[in-house]
Amino acid sequence: MSAATSMPAKSGFHSATRINRSLTAAIEKRALVWMAARAPRWVISDRLTLLGFAAQIVCGACFALARFDRRILPAVIVCLALNWLGDSLDGTLARVRHIERPRYGFYVDHMADIFGSVALMLGMGCSGLVHPAVAIAMLLAFLVLAAESYLATYTLSRFQLSQGLFGPTEIRIVLAIGTLELMRSPWSNLLGHRFLLFDIGGSIAATVMFAMAVTVTLRHTAQLYREEPLS
Repeated sequence: MSAATSMPAKSGFHSATRINRSLTAAIEKRALVWMAARAPRWVISDRLTLLGFAAQIVCGACFALARFDRRILPAVIVCLALNWLGDSLDGTLARVRHIERPRYGFYVDHMADIFGSVALMLGMGCSGLVHPAVAIAMLLAFLVLAAESYLATYTLSRFQLSQGLFGPTEIRIVLAIGTLELMRSPWSNLLGHRFLLFDIGGSIAATVMFAMAVTVTLRHTAQLYREEPLS
C-alpha cells in the first residue's frame, strides 16, 4: 500500500493518492494482493468491511468481559487478526478485481473505523485494565488524528495511511503484544511505582497521537497557506 492512485470513478471523482510508509507496508501489500487474487468469488468487499467492523466491536466486548475473567483475552487477539483481515483486504480486493467504489468505500470504511474504535475504547475503559480517563484520552487523540487525515485527503488529495513508521497494522500488533502481557499480569513497575500496564501504554499512545496531530496540522496549514496566499 505504498503510494498508488486509483482510477477515476465513473462520476469523474478522482481518488486521493494513498501513502503508507509503515514498517509492515511492503510485506503487507504483497500478502493482501496474494490473498485478493485467490479469494473465492463469494468473498466481496462489503462482507470484508462488515467482518472488520464486527471484529472490532467484539474486541471491545471481550475487553469489557475481561473485567470478570481475564481468560477471555485470547479472543481479543483473534478479533484483532480478523479486524486486520477485513479492514485491510476489502479495498485491495476491489482494486484487484477492478470494481472500485472510491467514494462509497472510503466513506463506509472509515465510518466503520470510527464507530469500531469508539466501541473498542469503551470496552477497554470498562475492563478495569485501564483507567477510563486514559481510554477516553486515547479515543479523543485517535479521533483528532483521524479527522486531520480525512481533511487532508480532501484538501491535499493525499490519503496518509501511516504516520511515520506506524500505521493501523503496527497499532494492532502493539495492542496484541500488550494483551499477551495482560494475560500474565495487568500491572507494571515504572520508576519504582506500580501502574496498570495499559495506563502506561495508553498514556504514551494518546500523547504521541496528539503530538502527531498538532505537528501534521501545522505542516499542512503552512503548505495550504503557501498554495493559497492572500495575494
